[in-house]
Amino acid sequence: MESGYFQNRPEFTFFANLMALSFFIGLAVSFYTYLGYPVILGLLVKLKRLSGANPPNQYQLEEMPEITLIVACFNEADILKEKIENTLQLDYPIDKVKYLFVTDGSTDNSEEIIKQYPEIKLFHEPERRGKNAAVNRVMNHVTTPITIYCDANTLLNKKSLQYIARHYKDERVGAVAGEKRVKWEEEGNAAGSGESAYWKYESKLKQWDSELNTVVGAAGELFSIRTELYEEVPKGVLIEDFRLSMNIAKKGYKVVYEPEAYAVETASESIEEESKRKVRISAGGLIEIWHFIPLLNFFKYGLLSFQYVSHRMLRWTLAPLSLVVILISNIFLALSNHPIFTIVLLLQLLFYALAFVGYLLRSKNITIKIAFIPYYFVFMNLSVFQGLVRLIRGKQSVVWEKAKRAK
Repeated sequence: MESGYFQNRPEFTFFANLMALSFFIGLAVSFYTYLGYPVILGLLVKLKRLSGANPPNQYQLEEMPEITLIVACFNEADILKEKIENTLQLDYPIDKVKYLFVTDGSTDNSEEIIKQYPEIKLFHEPERRGKNAAVNRVMNHVTTPITIYCDANTLLNKKSLQYIARHYKDERVGAVAGEKRVKWEEEGNAAGSGESAYWKYESKLKQWDSELNTVVGAAGELFSIRTELYEEVPKGVLIEDFRLSMNIAKKGYKVVYEPEAYAVETASESIEEESKRKVRISAGGLIEIWHFIPLLNFFKYGLLSFQYVSHRMLRWTLAPLSLVVILISNIFLALSNHPIFTIVLLLQLLFYALAFVGYLLRSKNITIKIAFIPYYFVFMNLSVFQGLVRLIRGKQSVVWEKAKRAK
């Protein structure tokens, strides 16, 4: 840069050079986080395939381990019967599976519904202390070597438990994450189309992460662990699925991604409802960044550190900030009348204009999916800032406020 454009223009000061440096650093961080890492990850996976790695060691149906399925519910009476019937129809040796449902704090008739099914063991306390407390309490009653968790508002495919449990024949596997699928109608709103597109992108990254080394954070809709590796989740943790799975990866175990085991849920009813989830997840992610600072030690954790920083830490810290830096610095640099910075600024403004259009149409049902992607991208990154504000103000509760789902 010393011999380039900025040095040759006397009107550019130290501040101009600082703006240029900020612009390029922000652009590099943003590009790497959302596009660069997926490309590098995909190439590394292809190289590993070419190396001829041995196929994973897996259980056959007749040797499946005993498992416990835990479903944490809070006022889910409207969908509980469908959830239970789906659960009891899952294809797994009946003598090797136990079903535990916990309804702590529920004030609807969830208890009465569950009591109609003797195959399910019910746990209930009237006090609502959050999902972490409920699951911690129930884990004391788990006697099987494998524990599987799924949300009450999801439906699992018939062989999902088999597909998850088969991986535990490999003693290096400490956890297995299923796939989250968002059911979205062709004519959907911003919440549905954006969420659906995001999870397709995220699922591919998880698949590659797993194939290369390990998944860096399981989704709570469907994941499992070796019961002996369970660590009680502290009260202040907001995304317990991430904490549990990352603690296991940190210990040196592999977290496998199993896309053939999937949990289906409908999209959020509206972008406002989706915001409840995203802001909470973002706030929780910032807490986890602090907790997992030791993972920045590349010399100790190697490939796991690379995956964690690239796939998680940057998304919850520098990537959202870089978008702000890029825009502000680009505005200043465009004032120089340099065509490159002017073109880039126009492209940025066009992108944010599309996002604004998505905002205006967020409650409309339209068939053009691409119209909501810029808006959902901006929405996700804004959620990080909102999550930070909530943490600073102490407004983020440990009890979850579930988002209303589309019918």
